[in-house]
Parts: sequence; C-alpha cells; structure tokens
Amino acid sequence: MTKKEIATSFLQLAGGGKVQEAFANFIAQDFLHHNQYFKGSRQALAEAMEEDHQTSPNKSIDIKYTYADGDTVITHSLVTKEEMEIAVVHIFRFRADKIVELWDLGQPIVKDSPNENGLF
Repeated sequence: MTKKEIATSFLQLAGGGKVQEAFANFIAQDFLHHNQYFKGSRQALAEAMEEDHQTSPNKSIDIKYTYADGDTVITHSLVTKEEMEIAVVHIFRFRADKIVELWDLGQPIVKDSPNENGLF
C-alpha cells in the first residue's frame, strides 16, 4: 500500500468504529499525536476514538483530498455525525509503512456561512 492508501484506510477504519483494527494495522508502537484534548500517547488516542465512537459515532467520513510529500500525507475530509458536519485536516508522518505521528484540525461546518465557497 502507498502512504496515501494507508492514511485513508486508517481513517476509514477508525472513523467507522474499527479503532483497534486501524491501530493494529497502521499505527507504530512508538506513535505520538498532537490532539490538544488528550494525552499524546498511542493508547490515549485509541481510547478517545473508541469512546467517541460509542457516544457520537460518525455517520460517514468522506476524504475529499489527499496530498503526499515524502513521509508526510495530508487529508482533507468531511466527517458527518448525527448532530453536525466537520471539515477535518489530518497530517500523518510515516516511518516506512507505519504512521508514527498525527496532527488533526477540525472545524464544524456552519450552515449559514456567508462564504459562498464552502470548506471544500
């Protein structure tokens, strides 16, 4: 698999509630992340993703754009939940075929935004 394929497969699995499978297949043991709401460890993020799936599962994740440069892959996605839609950017850093670092930035989509261009 290419790094783009690994990143998108990880997002589809984890975003669809198969968090343990996603982590087992694609995340390095020494992984770290930069989500400000959770401790920076592999285990902390996996637990947070599982809890989120239980309390507010994604209805879908639609990856609109994927960019790759060396060991970095960036995705721009539409995440749909029951109560909202969110534009999300994920930045993945790879070592070989495993994700070793992750940043994620999300923005709820405002239905009555004055910007006619939208977020995608």
